[in-house]
Amino acid sequence: MRLRRLSVSLFGALAFICVVLATAIVWLFLTSPVTVATAVNDGEISPLVRQLTEVLFETLRGLLRYL
Repeated sequence: MRLRRLSVSLFGALAFICVVLATAIVWLFLTSPVTVATAVNDGEISPLVRQLTEVLFETLRGLLRYL
């Protein structure tokens, strides 16, 4: 029974992380399409990752502002 609860909790946490990352990627596609197109064209992922972390950081900062 304990393993079942752990697996459900782990699945929930993983699903939440996936949803947050997917939302951030869609937001990045909508707000900075030039960066995404350049990163895909050049094959270099570091600008895309940098922009993604900035989006996640700004979102977290905005959420913490309400607390």
